[in-house]
Amino acid sequence: MSGTELTLGRAINAGLRRAMENDPKVLMMGEDIGKLGGVFRITDGLYKDFGADRVIDTPLAESGIIGTAIGLAMRGYRPVCEIQFDGFFFPAANQTFTQLAKFRARSGGQLRMPVVIRIPYGGGIGAVEHHSESPEAYFTHTAGLRTVTVANPEDAYWMIQQAVACDDPVVFLEPKRRYWDKAQVRTEGTPETATPMGAARVARSGTDITLVAYGPMVKIALQAAEADTERSIEVVDLRSLSPVDYDTVFESVRRTGRLVVAHEAPVSSGLGAEIAARVTESCFYHLEAPVVRVGGFDTPYPPSRLEEHYLPDLDRVLDGVDRAFAF
Repeated sequence: MSGTELTLGRAINAGLRRAMENDPKVLMMGEDIGKLGGVFRITDGLYKDFGADRVIDTPLAESGIIGTAIGLAMRGYRPVCEIQFDGFFFPAANQTFTQLAKFRARSGGQLRMPVVIRIPYGGGIGAVEHHSESPEAYFTHTAGLRTVTVANPEDAYWMIQQAVACDDPVVFLEPKRRYWDKAQVRTEGTPETATPMGAARVARSGTDITLVAYGPMVKIALQAAEADTERSIEVVDLRSLSPVDYDTVFESVRRTGRLVVAHEAPVSSGLGAEIAARVTESCFYHLEAPVVRVGGFDTPYPPSRLEEHYLPDLDRVLDGVDRAFAF
């Protein structure tokens, strides 16, 4: 595919830049996002080009970041908030869950809340707890929030623009261990002509089993499909975690008859459990085996020397495929 080669991180940067160029009401807020460009340099260069009024270095106070963003949204702005690491979000939980997520319903739809919360999430960078977690289930369980995640630079470029343009609050989860993955990105067109933010995509077609993944696990799912030469694995990248594009998942499972769901988050009460329940309800007579879930262990995130054991890898995903066929 022709286009510009970008890392996932630079694609988000380019998408944010384009959103700010197109709408003067778009602004950035976060800790060290200005002159430093953020801990992962995702906002690098935006402070220089747009100034301190639109790229705002905040105090170390996540509750203040989201609370201020709510007020700005009420006044017609479109704030994009950066939370430095996944585990740093929780001081802002009250503002997010009890206020931000509910204002549109509370006002009978009259009050828009176009706030984006960018959160680097997941493991794989050798960091400790609070820096390597997968909190997506908290967000997907909260009505009123849209939750999305990206797995490749093309989606990163377009979906961040779609999130900024959305009138609902969007939690934009960025798989930090994929920030440096490169690919060609098509930058022509508009966000409206790109794949819709809420749609899943079939990342690889197959006929024997469906493997659903999202964010950092999509790359591993594709590696599993490549490695298994005996079975044809269809890989579905969810992209949107709330709402989930169940039509795409159901259509795939009805053709293949088997499903494995893989994510980094702990298996218990994870998003994979909800997908398994929905597929069982809607595709029961098409299933040849129970739905298999592959995920992290039900423990706090371990020290970095143990994270390779904790995180689902290629072998654990392939073992899930084997279990689905062994039934």
